[in-house]
Amino acid sequence: MEKSRRTFIKQAALAGTGVLLAKTGWSAASYKRIIGANDRVRVGVIGFSDRHKSSHIPSFMNHYKELNFEVVAVSDIWNKRREEGAATWKAKMQNDVKAFRNNEELYDSKTVDAVFISTADFQHARHAIEAVKAGCDAYVEKPFAETMEDNRAALKAINESGKIVQIGSQRRSGANYHAANDFIRSGKFGPITMVELTWNVNQPGRWRRPELLGTLKQEDTDWKRWIMNRPYEDFDPRKYLEFRLFWPYSSGLPGQWISHQIDTVHWFSGLKHPRSVAANGGIYMWKDGRSNWDTITAVFDYGPLDDLSTGFQVTFASRMHNGDENPSEIYYSNGGELNLITNKVSPTGGLTEKMAAAMGMKANLLPEIDLANTEKVVASANTGGDVLTSNHVRNWMECVRSRKQPNAPVEAGYSHSIANIMTNAAVHTGFKATFDEHTQEVMVNGKIFKY
Repeated sequence: MEKSRRTFIKQAALAGTGVLLAKTGWSAASYKRIIGANDRVRVGVIGFSDRHKSSHIPSFMNHYKELNFEVVAVSDIWNKRREEGAATWKAKMQNDVKAFRNNEELYDSKTVDAVFISTADFQHARHAIEAVKAGCDAYVEKPFAETMEDNRAALKAINESGKIVQIGSQRRSGANYHAANDFIRSGKFGPITMVELTWNVNQPGRWRRPELLGTLKQEDTDWKRWIMNRPYEDFDPRKYLEFRLFWPYSSGLPGQWISHQIDTVHWFSGLKHPRSVAANGGIYMWKDGRSNWDTITAVFDYGPLDDLSTGFQVTFASRMHNGDENPSEIYYSNGGELNLITNKVSPTGGLTEKMAAAMGMKANLLPEIDLANTEKVVASANTGGDVLTSNHVRNWMECVRSRKQPNAPVEAGYSHSIANIMTNAAVHTGFKATFDEHTQEVMVNGKIFKY
C-alpha cells in the first residue's frame, strides 16, 4: 500500500513537470485541472436549446446533488434565450447563474469546469474544440460533425487535450444495447449479414419553429458568429431557428437520425465506417422551403477494407410524412435476428436444422433471449429526462470525476460523422460515396466531397 502511494505521488510530480508517463498512460494533460472528490463541478451551458431544456435539464437534475455538480453559467448569442437560460437555471439551482453573450466571454471568465453543448448541428464540433482548448470537459450533442474538416479538427483537439468528452449518442448508455453488443461480440449470433434501420414520423411541424420566427431580430443576436465557418449569406431567421431543414447548417435526416442508429452498427461490429454509401430520396411532402429531404433510403456496405468477400449491408429508411415514431433496429444473421424494437434475440428467419442438414451444414440455432426490455428508446423531438439520456448524462458526470473514458467517446462521434458525411455526399451528388483511409476524406467520383 505504501509503495503504491509513493508511486502515485512520484507519477503526479512527474506529470506536473510535463513529463509524459508512457508506462502508466498518464500525461501532464491528464492532471491539468483535475477536480477533487469534494470539489463542486461548475457547469456552463453552450446554447440554451430545446434539446437542452427538454432533456439535459431533467437528466442533470436527477444526479447533480449526489455527484456535486452545479450549473453556473449560460452562453447564448440570442438575448432572448440567454436571459431565459440564466433565469431557468437560477430557479433550478437556487444560486446565481451568469449570462454570457458568447462562448469567448464565458471561457475568459474562468468560471466553468465543464459544459453542455447543444447548439446548431454544424456548430457542435467547433464548439467542442473551443471547450477543450479552454480546459473544459464537454457533453456534445450529435451529430458530432457535418464536414470532415471539422470532424478531423475536433478529434485532434479533444485527443490532445486529455479532456472528458461524451458524444450525445445515448444508446451507448442503455442496458439493452450493452446486452446486444455483448451477445454479438460473443460470437453466438454468428456473422452479421444485414441490418435494417428505420425511423418514420408524421409531424408537419417537426424541426419547424413558426412561433419564434417573428421574435428573432438580427440586432438581438450575432449572425456572423452563428454562421461560423460556413459560407456567408444574409441573415435568415428560418435558417437560424429551423437549421435542421437547411443544408449546410444541418444534413437533416442523416445528422439527426442516422447518427444515432449507425453508431450501434459501429459499436456492435467494431468497424469504424462504411466501405460505401448510396442514397436516394427527396422532398415529397413538405414543400415549405426546406432544402433537406423529407424522405430518404440509404444503403451502406460494411466490412473489412482488405477483404471485399466478407461483410454485410445496412439500410436506413426514413420518411417524415407517415410514421409512428418507433425507430427500428434489426440485426440479421443466418441463424436468426436481434431485434431492438422488442429487445429479443430469436431464431426468426434463421436456418433450420432440416435446411442445414440438406446442405451438409450445421445450423446456428439462436436461443430466445430477452435483452433487458427496460430502456425503450424515446424518439420524440424532445425526449424529456428519458432513461437512456439520464443514464448517459450521469455516465459523463461520473467520468468527469473519475477521468475514465465515457460510454460514447469522441471516436464514436468521429465514426458516425464519417457515415453521415458519406450519406450527404451520396445525397448531394447522386454518386456512390467512399472513404479514403489515408487522407481521411469522403470521396465521390474520384473527388473530395465539399458541401
